Amino acid sequence: MSDAPSTVFVLAAGLGTRMRPVTDTLPKPLVAVAGKALLDHALDRAAEAGLTEAVVNVHWLADQIEGHLARRSGAPRITVSDERAALLETGGGVRKALPLLGEAPFVVMNSDSFWLEGPEPNLSRLIARWDGARMDALLLVAPTTTSLGYEGAGDFVMDADGRLERRGERKVAPFIYAGVAILKPALFTDAPEGSFSLNRLFDRAIAAGRLCGMRLDGQWLHVGTPEAIRAAEERVQASTRTPLNQGSIRPTPATEIASCRKPKDGSPS
Repeated sequence: MSDAPSTVFVLAAGLGTRMRPVTDTLPKPLVAVAGKALLDHALDRAAEAGLTEAVVNVHWLADQIEGHLARRSGAPRITVSDERAALLETGGGVRKALPLLGEAPFVVMNSDSFWLEGPEPNLSRLIARWDGARMDALLLVAPTTTSLGYEGAGDFVMDADGRLERRGERKVAPFIYAGVAILKPALFTDAPEGSFSLNRLFDRAIAAGRLCGMRLDGQWLHVGTPEAIRAAEERVQASTRTPLNQGSIRPTPATEIASCRKPKDGSPS
């Protein structure tokens, strides 16, 4: 697809407060899971999906992250977006980096987004699913019930066309945001300066009927606390003995991998 992204923005500036005391002296993106820093898991998956450019933002213990990035080799080529002066949250961090990201749609990844793959790599699937004519944002979402280490009520419901809506008054929603999305730069038009959450822009896309989701094929692992690191390590080890498509996490049928399509009444999406 002509507007398929080639750049990824990796959010690596957070304080990692729930991971303390580990993150008192080590930034969360450099915490190792399965023998590799979380940040490297994200960047390596970006490279495997064909993304050639990466922008990584830094704030907390920024020197450590910059030093780690300098020791990497190969794709993607990395540029740092420096937020030492002020932590800008997810939306503000992306907005600040827009001049580095270019005019084409781009991928955004939380540096702690971690999952076990199904038969096909999820980031490649997400990029293949992107359709800028129908979407302002495409989110990778994971089933609430099968995600390891997650105890919340979920974030989104998804209709048959792949459009996402907030949980609202529902007690439980079937999907959670897995920390990976494809966004159009135009989504940031009139976005505020300073600190704000990407959720503000997700809500804008929902209002326009242009926030879409794709279900993760595999298992999402929420690596938010020191205890969750151990749980994730154990699940990774178990997956090497029992592949996901042979165990309790079934591959996602094609009918469940929705994408935004033209509304049934024929009106523009």
